[in-house]
This record gives sequence, structure tokens and C-alpha cells, in this order.
Amino acid sequence: MQAPRNDTSHPRPRLDIARLAAAPYRAFLAVDAALREGPLAPSLRELVKIRASQHNGCVLCVDMHVREARHLGESDERLHQVVVWRESLLFTDAERAALAYTEAATRLGPEGVPDAVWDAARAAFDEASLAALVAQVALINALNRIAVPLRTPPGAVTHAR
Repeated sequence: MQAPRNDTSHPRPRLDIARLAAAPYRAFLAVDAALREGPLAPSLRELVKIRASQHNGCVLCVDMHVREARHLGESDERLHQVVVWRESLLFTDAERAALAYTEAATRLGPEGVPDAVWDAARAAFDEASLAALVAQVALINALNRIAVPLRTPPGAVTHAR
């Protein structure tokens, strides 16, 4: 386990991507807005974002999506247990399938997403919801891969959830 980083030399992101690559960044936000209008339950979207962001070490996104999940009515108990969802009794079968898919698609091991993980997700969601899950996981991983290298701290992004 890594020791907490007390590096205060990066109070702002390394680069203002929203300004310097405005069109691509707006496109990411447009995808997020489209997914918010899609078939996945808002709470499930946030759980998926939290879990991928935990794996990727994105402090901005973990903080942002825990706050959003609380705003949507998620309990602190469930939010504390996202990191150990396999051992928790607080998640539905569909949430478990989504979290398993999220982890597999975030890690992308040699076999990509294993058939068992895909089959469980396919059994838990209709095709439109499964497609939205795939898109949501891809998007949060892309956003993590922006925020982590840029060392974007919590609170630095207020225009997107």
C-alpha cells in the first residue's frame, strides 16, 4: 500500500485541458450527458464510475462520484463497501454484474473481459442497458486517464459530474 501523498506542489491540474483541447473535452462531456439520459439507473452509473476510478487511482473522480452518489441517495454504508463489493451483502445481482464488468474492462487482462463476466452482465441487463454500461465504463476510464496524469485535484472540475 502506498503512503498518502502529501504533495501540495500541484494544487491545480498540470494542464487546463478543458481550455486547451476544448472541442474534444466538450465531446467527453456530451457523451456523459447522453449517458445520463440513457437506461442505466443513476445510482448504478455512479457506482461504476467510483469502482473504475478506485482502480485507476483517480482522486478527482472518486471524490466527484461519491458526492454525486450521495446526492442521488446512496448510503454511506454502500459507498464504503464499493471497494469490497464481492464480500458485501449490500449489492444486487445486477450491480454485482456491472461492477465485475467494470473491473474487467478497466483492467483488460490478456483475455479482455472474460466470458463469465460478460455472460453475467448480459444476463443482468437488456441490450440497451448493457450497451450503456459498456459506454459508461469506457468513458470513465477515458476521463480517469485525463485526470490522473494531469493530477487534477478534487474540486478542480465543477462543470461535470
